[in-house]
Amino acid sequence: MANQIARNLATQGPDEAAHATADHILRYWDPRMKAMILAYDGDALDAIARAAIEQIRQPA
Repeated sequence: MANQIARNLATQGPDEAAHATADHILRYWDPRMKAMILAYDGDALDAIARAAIEQIRQPA
């Protein structure tokens, strides 16, 4: 699902799309879903989704 959100926002450019994807996850995902994606360390995430997860893990 994170990849789908990232793909939908990709037209904003990579940095803004990553920020918007992270914002979406933080605002709308159930706490269990957030915990699962933050614990996931697989290759299935595209670059924007991966950047979003890193932003959530290490906020600026």
